[in-house]
Amino acid sequence: MEIQGKLIKKLDLLTGQGKNGTWIKQEFIIETQEQFPRKVCISLWGDKVRGLEAIPVGNQLKASINIESREYNGRWYTDVRAWRIESMSKSATPDQAPELPPFNDNLYPPMEGEGDDGLPF
Repeated sequence: MEIQGKLIKKLDLLTGQGKNGTWIKQEFIIETQEQFPRKVCISLWGDKVRGLEAIPVGNQLKASINIESREYNGRWYTDVRAWRIESMSKSATPDQAPELPPFNDNLYPPMEGEGDDGLPF
């Protein structure tokens, strides 16, 4: 599944020791851009945490996620875990777009067989 939204908060980095060694986890909150926006807490584990460092709060992002629930002592707990995140950076607006240099006809010599109108046919 994929979910898109604005990154509104990065929670504290968590680390610990498990039976398989050291683990690292970071959770973040996004707000969807729907008619009725929703806030969703998503977790990243292991090396995937580094991907979140490059995305500033306030930017749009897309997360590929898995949703899983588990039962513990008669209660159910749901985890939304991202396995890939990417920034949804916007393209440059006309004010930010670089100015193109003027076209210079003298840079390109006429091709063999071109007529007086400059067209090759």
